[in-house]
Amino acid sequence: MRLRSLGDTGTKVGAIGLGCLVMSRPHEGTARDDGRSVRVVNEALDLGGNLLDTAGLHDAVHHETLLGKAIAGRREEAVVATTSGVVLDGPRPRAVRRDGSPAQLREAAEASLRRLDIDVIDLYHLHRIDPAVPLAETWGALAELVQQGKVRWLGLPGATVAQAREAHAIHPVTAVRSELSLWTRDALDGMVGWCESVGASFIASAPLGRGFLTGTLRAGGLRSGDLRTSDPRFHRTAMEANLAIVDVIREVADRRSVTPAQVAIAWILAQGEQVVPIPGTSNPRYLRENLAAAEVRLTEEDFADLRALPVPVGSGAEP
Repeated sequence: MRLRSLGDTGTKVGAIGLGCLVMSRPHEGTARDDGRSVRVVNEALDLGGNLLDTAGLHDAVHHETLLGKAIAGRREEAVVATTSGVVLDGPRPRAVRRDGSPAQLREAAEASLRRLDIDVIDLYHLHRIDPAVPLAETWGALAELVQQGKVRWLGLPGATVAQAREAHAIHPVTAVRSELSLWTRDALDGMVGWCESVGASFIASAPLGRGFLTGTLRAGGLRSGDLRTSDPRFHRTAMEANLAIVDVIREVADRRSVTPAQVAIAWILAQGEQVVPIPGTSNPRYLRENLAAAEVRLTEEDFADLRALPVPVGSGAEP
């Protein structure tokens, strides 16, 4: 696979990484299959998709323990990214709150190292910025983890350019991890360009629109309990309207003899050499399809059609 630089660290990662959260919370309506997930992680490493992204939140014990098991014996091949800054908030399912306090960050890092069964976290993202804690205090605590050798490099979540500059002045921002896709383009209004200007990577999460841009979902087809039902773009009437977006992507895919998912990923790769999408899957077929998107070349006609896509119904509403 084609390689891209991870910030200015000198480390190379595959142009497309692997999002591992879906392995614990499958979107596809199938039962969780840890054995298959371990095989998918190893196949990703075989194919060059060595940026493996998980998180220390929600079902953190399973998220990180599973990835640690998957990379056992192949640690040097993997670039492991995980997060901190969000904690469970009581007994309600999936209820979380932001916590950017230094004590929490230190505790979370130690817990992640144990669960992943590694000596150092390669890329440690702040999952969310806590408005109750000064960013300088939060970022300073993360910088101390780097100084202690527990973390190699630091990543910001979706933030403002002003926040990124503030953090970068304290300790280098190696990457910004935020949603970017054909139906979520906010990061193009400044943040992707800022990353390029300082030599940071932009890690594009949810590059397939949480599965919607693959063209495999139908309105009203999400099962009860699916996390996507909290996103207004996935409400039935919104999905019906947003299928017009998928229709255009499918037309482009047909012209190139590729899949809609590959078009969506290729479009992200074209936004700059500093951009690395991390589509999530626990399905070997989808993994191979996603990683093969690194070889897809879109034309000016394709880009024109994709630029003209409508703003998705439900966009901008808080999930």
